[in-house]
Parts: sequence; structure tokens; C-alpha cells
Amino acid sequence: MTRLDEQIVVIERRLRQWMLEDKAVKSITEIPGVGVLAATSAVATMGDVKSFRSGREFAAWIGLVPKQTGLGGKVTLLGISRRGDTYLRTLLIHGARSVLNHAKVPGPWVEQVSKRRPQNVVTVALANKMARTIWAVLAHDRPYQKGHVSAKPA
Repeated sequence: MTRLDEQIVVIERRLRQWMLEDKAVKSITEIPGVGVLAATSAVATMGDVKSFRSGREFAAWIGLVPKQTGLGGKVTLLGISRRGDTYLRTLLIHGARSVLNHAKVPGPWVEQVSKRRPQNVVTVALANKMARTIWAVLAHDRPYQKGHVSAKPA
């Protein structure tokens, strides 16, 4: 084993230990497609979850929302902005791709989007949804629940 491999093993061990000790990291890793690296990166880069008003704001901060342009009240959506944290965005996109490739039943939402959009768009949309879920789990201090639907305030 080379010296670099030994350093990687030590770093991975420290990250797993952090996951076991930190409630936020542990709760995020329950989300499909979010592993130890993505969870620790999200918690470390996010800081205080209350600094974001919504999951969309957090996803925009990462760079997972489309750019918008338009004139005369008509809004046109372009590709993702790619601003923000490149590392976390990449981890979430790879996690989403893994979920799409390895899930036995991807879920009704993914199936509906897959009928209308190309595979890469579906992957980024799922990464966006994962980022919003990360924010929701941390902001509301709840464990991840697969079929949870939030109640909109009246």
C-alpha cells in the first residue's frame, strides 16, 4: 500500500467517525444517493442551516437550479447555473446518477420526469431534489422519511 492509499484510509476513517458522532451527518446519510462524503461536505460547507430560507435557496447556492432569462413576463429556463460549491454539486450529481442506475424502483416522480426529459436533466433534477431534502432534514430536525410530503401552510 502506498503512502497516498494510507492517507486516504485514515481520512475515510475520520469521516466515518464524524458521521457516527454528528447527528446532522448521520441523518443526511439516510437519503438515497447521499454518502459519507456528500453528507460531511454538505454539513461542513453549509454551516448554519438557518442561513438559508428554503431548500431552493440552498440548491441555488450549490448551483443546482436553472438560470432564468426572459422578456415581457415570459421566463425561459436555461441550464444549471454552475455557481456555488463545485465539489458538493458534483457529489450530489454522482449520487443521483447512482440512484438512477441502481435503484430497483426509482419512484413515481423519477418515472414521470424520465418520460419528459433526457437522462442528464433527470439526474440533475434528482440532485436538486436531494439538496432540497438535505436542507429540509436539517432545517426541521427530522429523520429522513422516504414518502414524506410536507404540509403547506394555510
